[in-house]
Amino acid sequence: MRIGLVVSEYHAFVTSGLEEGARASLLDAGIEAEHIERFAVPGAYELAQAAAQLAATGRFSALVCLGCLIRGETPHFDYIAKAAAQGIMRASQDHGVPIAFGVLTTNTADEAVARSVAGPANKGREAALAAVAMARLYGLIAGAS
Repeated sequence: MRIGLVVSEYHAFVTSGLEEGARASLLDAGIEAEHIERFAVPGAYELAQAAAQLAATGRFSALVCLGCLIRGETPHFDYIAKAAAQGIMRASQDHGVPIAFGVLTTNTADEAVARSVAGPANKGREAALAAVAMARLYGLIAGAS
């Protein structure tokens, strides 16, 4: 199984923790380190764009999108959150590759940090586990055809 991590560099103080959680989870699930590839994007808005391009290559069993949006004083948060969620789902559906949504949408930086620290509450960990589960399910479905 080959997994791509698409990681937003914006709010790296959070996304680095999400990535660490995702990597640890993938290794625990038996994915070899050399089969985990990282792709950096500037922000959450660009996650879906990169995920679609990566899914189109056919090289990955699944992708994990990791990002962080922290609500501000303008509607910008809402536009980016909606675009990221819909874009990631569309990329998965268009290319038949499971793409996990590990994008935090929080009200404060403290909330984001709490969801990116090491341990079972790490949302990067959860997204990676979902990606592996869906890749395995897709494999079963393909075998049943």
